[in-house]
Amino acid sequence: MKKQNMNRNWIATAETLSSALPYLQRYDGAIVVIKLGGHAMGSDEAMDSFARDIVLMRQVGVNPVIVHGGGPMINAMLAKLDIQSEFVNGKRVTDQATVEVVEMVLSGLVNKRIVQAINRQGGMGVGLSGKDANLMICEQTNPDLGFVGTPSEMNPTLLHHLFEKDMIPVIAPLGAGRDGETFNINGDTAAGAIASALQADRLLLLTDVAGVKNADGEVVTELKAKDVEAMTASGVIAGGMIPKTETALDAVRSGVRACTIVDGRVQNAVLLELFTDHGAGSMIRA
Repeated sequence: MKKQNMNRNWIATAETLSSALPYLQRYDGAIVVIKLGGHAMGSDEAMDSFARDIVLMRQVGVNPVIVHGGGPMINAMLAKLDIQSEFVNGKRVTDQATVEVVEMVLSGLVNKRIVQAINRQGGMGVGLSGKDANLMICEQTNPDLGFVGTPSEMNPTLLHHLFEKDMIPVIAPLGAGRDGETFNINGDTAAGAIASALQADRLLLLTDVAGVKNADGEVVTELKAKDVEAMTASGVIAGGMIPKTETALDAVRSGVRACTIVDGRVQNAVLLELFTDHGAGSMIRA
């Protein structure tokens, strides 16, 4: 009986690989930008699982780009250094002392942890920030918020060079100002800007929710831009989901084929989204 069960498991594995063939062909050579955050960053086990999926993507011909956040780690370091934060309308003011900590944590601790996880799985992860090779030139978003930036000029040439060498870019959401300042960028915003600059095939925003829900609380697996606008106007899309759907709309209107808000709590969520009929979240198209 045990042997029969093992045989069934192997047969199921082979069938899964076979059914994935059309998707593997579909995404061969495609650029997929993934915003990493939430559950996938919460433990070494989750990180290793995510990294394995990313290395597999690269192995079958996909060009993944990882853009990550790190809010909890930044908060922990600010508390450790006893740096007090000021808030304006619920948003942190990023002064000079704070932006130095943000850069240290994002470009150092968080970025290298992801790079190491990818490299442990046999990939070639390369850690960057938006300051490298002037990838993201920023304007100040709001003077009241200090060194918080919005990308205004994108230069993705370096990323194309990395793709040619089978390397996996891992990008911290920091940008350079025109006068040499360092700006902190919202992670979703940075991922959307990079996806648009690369004209990526897909943008995946990993979150800790199942996806965009309708008025009945059911996850909507596919939406058009007009659906998102109507659901936002009626208040069905609210709170923290609004900036994610806004990022998705900006991306698909800028040439990204589709953006999916992915439930990062699901095992192998990225692979499910790309290589199966099932998917793992809410896909938004223009």
